Amino acid sequence: MSDSFDRAPGAGRGRGRTALSGADASEGCGGACLGGSASHSSVSAEKQHKTGGLLLQQESLRPPKTAPLSNGIAEHLQQARIPSGSQEKVSVPDSGPEMAESQVAVAPVVTSKLSVKAPEFYPSGYNQNFADSSFEDEYDGYLTLAGYVQDFLNHLAEQPGCFETEIEQFAETVNGWVTADETLQELVELIYQQATSVPNFSYMGARLCNYLSHHLTISSQSGSFRQLLLQRCQTEYENRDEAAKGDETARKPFHAFVLFLAELYLNLEIKGTKGQVTRAEILQEGLRELLNVLFSNPVDNNLMCAVKLLKLTGSVLEDAWKEKGKNDMEEIIQRIENVVLDAKCSRYVKHMLLKVVELRSSNWGRVHETSPHTKATPENDPNYFMNEPTFYTSDGVPFTAADPDYQEKYQELLEREDLFPDYEENGVALSGPGD
Repeated sequence: MSDSFDRAPGAGRGRGRTALSGADASEGCGGACLGGSASHSSVSAEKQHKTGGLLLQQESLRPPKTAPLSNGIAEHLQQARIPSGSQEKVSVPDSGPEMAESQVAVAPVVTSKLSVKAPEFYPSGYNQNFADSSFEDEYDGYLTLAGYVQDFLNHLAEQPGCFETEIEQFAETVNGWVTADETLQELVELIYQQATSVPNFSYMGARLCNYLSHHLTISSQSGSFRQLLLQRCQTEYENRDEAAKGDETARKPFHAFVLFLAELYLNLEIKGTKGQVTRAEILQEGLRELLNVLFSNPVDNNLMCAVKLLKLTGSVLEDAWKEKGKNDMEEIIQRIENVVLDAKCSRYVKHMLLKVVELRSSNWGRVHETSPHTKATPENDPNYFMNEPTFYTSDGVPFTAADPDYQEKYQELLEREDLFPDYEENGVALSGPGD
């Protein structure tokens, strides 16, 4: 029964040929041949005799192309002087019936040197010192302030949510490190470059500047951190005309500076003489002049920069100008309308400029604050009846508390539906007379 019931894959194809294991091949021919010798037959016959003639005779399946080379093939390659890295097909000599059916082209195994910890798998700017959520005492391994600050900035760019938990430790470290004018200037320059060169970092850079301006206790002969920061912005501001008229290469960093200055205006808090918190008025004047420069050079990317600036700060600027009795926002809207009519910009840019005009007409998307609950009346609060339920009369006509006949209709509804019947328990009324 065993002769006609082979379960192994490919069984029966090599019926009549003896399958030789690696150990038998090595014993029969010393590893130099793959079969066909007299010792092979004798060993197979002896094994078959010992197992009672029930040895299944099978042909081994074809090995994968990336399998390690067997001893015989490796010796043949060495004799033929074929390099192990060659991708060409290899001709293997016939060594018997076992090799007659399957002469395969064997490709060498390519060993990869990559690993999950290789630098190629880290994003640019990634530093493993800041991989954890906390980096307390990690600064001990840094030799310069620039290396520590740059790694922290990259860390913030990748994980902005850690700002609240790690900014205090960062400020303490910088306080203990900054001791000279050049070091404080270097700190300002690093933050400025990160805020104007890394996409979407201008907001985080402005928040960082605001925190350091209040928590850095050191100052240099040139001034405090905030003073040096404003001086650095002033340097860029003085080149506004040349940058707006320049080519694409000159305009790109200029637009990044404009948006960073807008974020600084929104986030940089300055304490007034009476302890009140205000915004830097000098930044407000600077943004007004930058808008003039952008509209005076109405190319597409200049106009798109103005659109982003107004969407970001338009409501705050208009409120500040109105407090001073200025009409600057009206002048800006008029300039936008003139650009839409006369400038040779693209249709998309004109559409975005008109969207800014529409946004401003809706009070920059702000909802009017409703009156306090104690002072709200149907006359002064249009939302007074907003959350009131809707009822229906016997004829199916809806009515709410805003209707003049609300009390009469509601009483009729109560009588019709009998919403509050007299309840009894064990024949005793739960409510007495007049309840």
